[in-house]
Formats: sequence, C-alpha cells, structure tokens
Amino acid sequence: MTTVLTIVHRRRLRDVWRSAGWPCHDMVEVELLDAGLLERVRQPSGHETLRVTDAGVACIAETLQRNRATRDAHESLVERVAREMTRNGRIAWRGLSLRAKVGDAWAMAMPDVFSIRNTSVEDYLEPVVHEIKVRRADLLADLKREAKRAAYLQLCGECWYVIRDGIAQADEIPSECGVLVASDSALEVARPAPRRAMRMPFQAWMVLARSTPLAGWHSDESQGWLGAPIAP
Repeated sequence: MTTVLTIVHRRRLRDVWRSAGWPCHDMVEVELLDAGLLERVRQPSGHETLRVTDAGVACIAETLQRNRATRDAHESLVERVAREMTRNGRIAWRGLSLRAKVGDAWAMAMPDVFSIRNTSVEDYLEPVVHEIKVRRADLLADLKREAKRAAYLQLCGECWYVIRDGIAQADEIPSECGVLVASDSALEVARPAPRRAMRMPFQAWMVLARSTPLAGWHSDESQGWLGAPIAP
C-alpha cells in the first residue's frame, strides 16, 4: 500500500535530515521507511541510525519549493492588500505583533495587514485587520483558532479575511468577519465586515509607535497652509 505523505511525514523527514538520525520507533518512522524515504544504517558500534535516502532528499526539495511558492503567493497578496489600503488614504503596517485581552488571558495577534485612517481625530481612526489566505488548508486551520479571531476583534473595528479566488465560499467564514476575494485583477467584496465602534488600546499604540508603516500613505499636500482647516 502506498503511503500518503502528510505534513507530519514531511516535517519528520526534515528533522532527520538536520539531526544525527536517532530513531523514534513510531508509526511515522515506519511509514517513511516503508516508502523508501528513510533507511536504517548499522553503525560500527552496533546501534542503528536513520539516513534520508535520495528519494527522501528529493521529497524534502519538492516540499521546500512548494512551501516557497505558497509563501511567495501569500506575501504577494499581503503586499497587494497593504498597498490598496495606502491608496485608500490609510496608514498600513505588515507583520505587527499586538497583544489583546481575550477573556481573562492575553493573546498575541499578528495580523497580515493592520491599518488605520490617516487622521488626527482618534474617533475617526477605524482600525482594520486583514488576514490573508491563499491555501484552503491554511484557511481551515485558521478558522479553528477562535482565540486568534477574538484577539483580532479586540484590536479593530473591522476584521476581514482575504482569500484567493476558488479556495472557499464566503459562508464558510464566521459572520463577524468580512470576506474579500482576490482574483488576478481585483479584490472583490464577497461579504462586508460588520463595523464596530472601538478605540485602540494603549498597548497597540505603543507597538505602532515602534513600527514603521508601509510607504505611500503621505498626502501630496501634507504641508498645508498655516491657518487652513484640518481635515478629519
């Protein structure tokens, strides 16, 4: 019977490749041996170690290329969404690490894109989180993490999932989040995000103060005439 390789098998292969090859003697190892991706090696001292075969090396390389392609697609869409926020006059950040209070505990939230309006009035900030997904498996795994979603909702007035066209339907996303579908040519609203009034917590302000926003948010007329009215 042919072994169907899962992420667990591929991770174990990488672990053996980076290690001295000490066996675990579990079923994952048995399946990798049976598939010819690992082999047992008898050392002069008499003990056995594991060695990644040529087929195993090819499997590791194929996994690396696939992960790299997925990561590139994800990063490309993150950049696209962030740029869209700046074109809409918002200040956007990528890769922030924000703390949020979820119930009685603190949780770390790392939204792909976090943005606020370019305004001097706190009530008009409208903080928004965009979470980007280009693979269905990643989306389904993320949807199971209710604490992560709750943390996002503590930090923003709108939370959006941006999904690559074809990986899911809008009704698979929890109703508290909006859904944007990314095609090759456009970002289309499949379902608007519920808008909630909120003020950003102090710890979020401190993170923003230490972080650099994406370039491009500056107004062309950022230095206005003295005495001119200030836009909200």
